[in-house]
Amino acid sequence: MSDEKKKNLPPEAQQYQDFQTKREVKRPLLKNCLKAFLVGGFICFIGQIITTFYIYNFNFTEQTAGNPTVATLIFITMLLTGFGLYDRIGQFAGAGSAVPVTGFGNAVIASAIEYRTEGFILGVGGNMLKLAGPVIVYGVFSAFVIAIIKTILVQWGGF
Repeated sequence: MSDEKKKNLPPEAQQYQDFQTKREVKRPLLKNCLKAFLVGGFICFIGQIITTFYIYNFNFTEQTAGNPTVATLIFITMLLTGFGLYDRIGQFAGAGSAVPVTGFGNAVIASAIEYRTEGFILGVGGNMLKLAGPVIVYGVFSAFVIAIIKTILVQWGGF
């Protein structure tokens, strides 16, 4: 807490803030970053294996193998989330499990599982995209803005 905010607190609250600061457990930042990097990298490695599998066994190209790879990763995430294993991975890896597409899939699937008791329409359908909806909206909007900028640059700049 900043010193400016601390001055506005009553003396008991200031003492508690000092006590809390002394007792606060320091987080192992380097260790957490390393775990996130390794787990996120391993998830991407599995994705690369799946992509290679689709390229060599189903005659996909590198560009066309992307969609089935994403679908396969989301399916695997669905299974792991349903069995409660992806939560353990997330607790261990932190952001390393949230950044790849599997983290997005986990957010959607976990919401669907959480609200299934309220029915398929109002429960699952109405709440499944509460967390993922803003990601989709801002992702589509960002892609639109970038496409407009690229179009302008190509038309005017000759890129």
